[in-house]
Amino acid sequence: FALFLPNSFRFIAKPCAINLGIQDSGPHRAQPNAILEKVFTSITKSPDGKRLEGLSKQLDWDVRKIQRWFRHRRNQDKPTTLTKFCESMWRFTFYLSIFFYGIRFLWTAPWFWDTRQCWYNYPFQPLTSRLYYYYILELAFYWSLMFSQFTDIKRKDFLIMFVHHLATIGLITFSYMNNMVRVGTLVLCLHDASDFLLEAAKLANYAKYQRLCDAFFMLFGVVFIVTRLGEVLLLMGCYLLVSVECGENLVTLIITQVILVLLHIFIS
Repeated sequence: FALFLPNSFRFIAKPCAINLGIQDSGPHRAQPNAILEKVFTSITKSPDGKRLEGLSKQLDWDVRKIQRWFRHRRNQDKPTTLTKFCESMWRFTFYLSIFFYGIRFLWTAPWFWDTRQCWYNYPFQPLTSRLYYYYILELAFYWSLMFSQFTDIKRKDFLIMFVHHLATIGLITFSYMNNMVRVGTLVLCLHDASDFLLEAAKLANYAKYQRLCDAFFMLFGVVFIVTRLGEVLLLMGCYLLVSVECGENLVTLIITQVILVLLHIFIS
């Protein structure tokens, strides 16, 4: 279901994109050529000068023409602006919806106003249905992001995002298994607070609303630094305190959290 929903969401996002003037036109397609295609798929996507000279003699083509072919072929694999808009709109909708769901749920939770409540009577804390659904939705979404990386067009940050999604899934699963869901909900809500702003900036950029894009991106930068880097580091200190006071072994959780923080620092 988590993989099916993003694809079905395109039926909603695509008309919105077309109304904003985003056309479903891809880049210029390279002229079909079996020899160059074999080199592109099996050897290199950016041939050096020596290989270009060899291909020029083999095909009786000018070097510039071959360079142009490889450039068009590389661009051919890139997603269109419409595809990227639909993807960002799906993520924007999810992040915004789950953020407000989290705020509405946590507003009445005692640990939202006093983080010490996260550890009162731990680990014997009840798991309410709203808290359960919050966790399951977040976990399903990040699983879908990780699996969709293998079906979508491979991007330059594939490995970084794969490790990020894997660390996030590990943290969500570990905290759920150890009934650390109260502090887990705080972390999830803090992360979602900036994610929808980034997707909003992307949507504005694809629609060529540059001023709106710059405003969203500046706001995202501020919220990202405050919530993800500052608050996550504070929560790491909280984990250490709990490991001492409650006698819980949280080494795996702390290591995973450190990996996630380092990824956030690298991305920022």
